[in-house]
Amino acid sequence: MSRVLLVGCGALGTALGVRLLARGDEVVALRRDPAGLPSDFTRLAVDLAAGPPAVPLPEADAAVITLPPISLPDGGNGAAAALRHLRAALPSTPERTILVSSTRVFDGAPAGTVLTEADAPVPGSERARALAETEEVARELFGAFVLRPAGIYGPGRDFLVRTVREGRPANHGRLTNRIHEADLVRTLWALLTASAPPAVLHAVDQAPAPLGEVLGFLAGRLGVPVPADAGGGPEGRVFDGAALLGLLGSLGFPGYRDGYDAMLDGAA
Repeated sequence: MSRVLLVGCGALGTALGVRLLARGDEVVALRRDPAGLPSDFTRLAVDLAAGPPAVPLPEADAAVITLPPISLPDGGNGAAAALRHLRAALPSTPERTILVSSTRVFDGAPAGTVLTEADAPVPGSERARALAETEEVARELFGAFVLRPAGIYGPGRDFLVRTVREGRPANHGRLTNRIHEADLVRTLWALLTASAPPAVLHAVDQAPAPLGEVLGFLAGRLGVPVPADAGGGPEGRVFDGAALLGLLGSLGFPGYRDGYDAMLDGAA
């Protein structure tokens, strides 16, 4: 049995934790309010951004960190501070740590750029700069493997479906990338269990597409008009998903049509 520390532990961490429990691992979840987490998790109420926990944390074989960007009252990077407090509270560094970041670290790259894991981040916003800094702190303190998902969708993550149903205008020309939550959980599992996982991995499916194309598909499925084009011109980037495909072998939802069909049919 291994002990896996889930730091942040929202919907993604919870789905991974359930799978780890089924394997026989012990799951320790850290969150400011862990009350809604599964009772089989060891649940610890900890606000790492505010400071180190009052008591030392248990030793862990692995850690999966899913902290969102956090802005401190002084404008500092709360996620980076949380990582420093986490390391100070642990008796030793876990053998494997995975930081879930975001493809947003490239939001300063030119529109239409095709990006792979070999490309260095190009942050253009404060949020992106905070994410890039958090990645560096995670590497420094934990030797972390960095996972950068694109837009996550799946049950309960239906922003685009609601956009179409409500007819909200959107920029049809924006290039978009996404990953189904089920494939993202599989990716975290693979990064935890692979003998030599990649140091950096972009979690994207095999079907990057202009937003207008995705909205048109959803409108057809829902039987409603396509939302109006809000304009704004070309923007967004394309992420090559070859490395993820190489790690997993195949995706359960290789493109948005597969994933949204399953969502709308109630299958996933």
